[in-house]
Amino acid sequence: MSRFSSSFDSREQRGPPIPGLIGSGPAMEKVYALTRKVAESNASVLLLGETGTGKELIAKAVHTLSPRGSGPFVRVNCGALSESLLESELFGHVRGSFTGAIDNRTGRFEAAHTGTVFLDEINSTTPKLQVKLLRVLQEREFERVGDTATIRVDVRVIAASNRDLADEVESERFREDLYYRLNVVPIALPPLRERREDIPELVGYFLNMYNERNDRYVVHIDPRAMQALQDHHWPGNVRELQNYIERSVVMAPGDELTLDLLPENVQGGGGAKGRSPRFKGTDLETLTFELVQQGLTTSSPNETDLHAKIVDRVEKELIVQVLAACDNVQIKAAAKLGINRNTLHKKLKDYGLEDETKE
Repeated sequence: MSRFSSSFDSREQRGPPIPGLIGSGPAMEKVYALTRKVAESNASVLLLGETGTGKELIAKAVHTLSPRGSGPFVRVNCGALSESLLESELFGHVRGSFTGAIDNRTGRFEAAHTGTVFLDEINSTTPKLQVKLLRVLQEREFERVGDTATIRVDVRVIAASNRDLADEVESERFREDLYYRLNVVPIALPPLRERREDIPELVGYFLNMYNERNDRYVVHIDPRAMQALQDHHWPGNVRELQNYIERSVVMAPGDELTLDLLPENVQGGGGAKGRSPRFKGTDLETLTFELVQQGLTTSSPNETDLHAKIVDRVEKELIVQVLAACDNVQIKAAAKLGINRNTLHKKLKDYGLEDETKE
């Protein structure tokens, strides 16, 4: 039994609407209601939200609550592999189809037969793969790499993107027909800064978890620490919060989570309204002014383009901070960020940070 018993104990809160999901504020209630509703069907689901908002948890919930719940749930991180490797991963290959293909291999779609396949970071796929994915969604069939035999499968597809796919379509980086096949039922996950009322419950949950895992007894929270957590902007969302709570539990000298156990960027708060240290305001006008001052955009930017620039800047800053804390070692930074090492490597390349890190 968990030993965390302060006023922030998640057991004292109203139980989560879906087992395994934490948070019972209005924003998440809408997500839970839609999750339960769509789970009853076989419709494709598109999960939208920033990195760290819990898209995989919702995907698992849709699967578990569906008639396919007893079947396999297969996750594929589309952003972690090159085109050729991802094609083989998704559809399988036959022996001799390419260098290194020494045996036949079953792909993830075939492995997910009668169940659900979750395609994370679907926005990272290439046009060639998007064509093959469209066929699977429309015809429920495909061929393994290097083979001509057609394989039919019965799978439900749940996809996730940390970018607005409608914008990707408009920019011609994502197929419009595939977008509409995936976007039958969209579920938008709110960032943590838009569901601050859930932070105490999440803190309690993670304290329980890491007390158990580390045989610790951190059962009290300094009110100043809780206030700082609620004021922070949370660019890394729930995953970032989880990381900080684990660190605090491990480093706590006693039974209390105090303000000094939190990272400096959290200790300073983000301002009374949770503003981030770099972006001093959260409204579009203020962010536009700051980006113009930095030369990132024109004086009259498109709102969608501006949002993408802001997300990229915050994500880059978070990665830089975590890398610094990990002595620029990629594998450690990836673990703290809660992402695959290959995904981190891709982001480092995108942001021009490759030369500053160590394998």
